Amino acid sequence: MTLSRRNFLKTTGGAALAGSALWAPQVAHSQISLGAMTLDVVSDGSLTLPGSFIFGPMPQDQLAPILKTYNQSPDSLTPPCNVTLLRHGGRNILFDVGSGPDFTPTAGLLVNSLDALGLAPEDITDIVFTHGHPDHLWGLLDDFDDPLFTEASYMIGKAEWDYWLDPNTVDSISSDRIPFAVGAKRRLEAIENNISFFTNDEEILPGVAARASFGHTPGHMAFEVRSGTEAVMVVGDSIGNHHIALARPEWISGSDQDGDLGAATRVKLLDQLASEQMPLIGFHINQGGIGRVEKTSDGYRFIAET
Repeated sequence: MTLSRRNFLKTTGGAALAGSALWAPQVAHSQISLGAMTLDVVSDGSLTLPGSFIFGPMPQDQLAPILKTYNQSPDSLTPPCNVTLLRHGGRNILFDVGSGPDFTPTAGLLVNSLDALGLAPEDITDIVFTHGHPDHLWGLLDDFDDPLFTEASYMIGKAEWDYWLDPNTVDSISSDRIPFAVGAKRRLEAIENNISFFTNDEEILPGVAARASFGHTPGHMAFEVRSGTEAVMVVGDSIGNHHIALARPEWISGSDQDGDLGAATRVKLLDQLASEQMPLIGFHINQGGIGRVEKTSDGYRFIAET
C-alpha cells in the first residue's frame, strides 16, 4: 500500500480563492493505492455548522475538556467535505457527489477538484451513494436540474432509497430536516431509471463491498475497498469527525437521525478498524481524510496518514 499527499490549486476560480483563509485548507488532496487501485480524496469545500448540531445531546461537562484537547470550539464546526474517487479497471467511481450549488456557499467545489485531476463530469463512470444528505447528494444535478454526470450509472443501498422516496418521510423527519427530505426525493427521482440497489455485504463493483452502517440515516452504507490483503474503508458519515466521534464514540451525536443506532455503529466500526489496522477515508475528517484508528484507554484516536 502506498500513499502520498500534496497540495494543489484548482482551476482559475479556485486559484483566485486560494489566498483566502476560508478556502485555503480545502485544497488538500490525498491519495492511497491498493494494488492496481487508486483512491483520491478530493474536496467539495467545507460546511459551517453550529456546534449544537453534533454536541447538543452530549454531556456538556464531560464534553468541554475533550474539545479543548482538540482545539475544537463547542460553538461552531467547519468540517471538510472529502469526496472519494476510485480509479480501477478503466472506471472512475465517485463515492457521493458533494453539495452542488444549492446547499451552502462554502461547498460545491467537486467539479473544480476533479478538473485538477484531469477529469470532467462526463468521465465519471459510476456513482455510489453512502446516504442521501445534502452534502453527499445535492451535487447530482446541474444548473438546469439535469444529471451532471451524464455517463455515470448510480448505486444506492435499498433501505436508503426506500427511506427518501417514501412520501411519509417528509412528515416523520424532524422539522429542521424537512428540506433534506424534499431535496433528496427530487434528486433521486431524477435518476430513478438509471440506478441500481444493493444490500449489506454485497460486492457492488469489483473490489468494492457494501457495509451496513445504519444510524446516521436509516440506510447509511460504508464501503470496503479491497485488493488482495489490503483494504480501506470509505466510512461516509458513520464516523463524522476526528475528535469527539473517536474520543467518545458511544455518545449520541445530534447529527445522527437515530442517535442510539448511530453510536452502536460507530463503536463497532471503530473496533474493527483499530483491530485490523485498516485505513479509513472519512467524508468530514480533517487532514486529508485518510488515516488509521488507534485504541486508547477510554476511546479511540485518529492518526492521519502523511
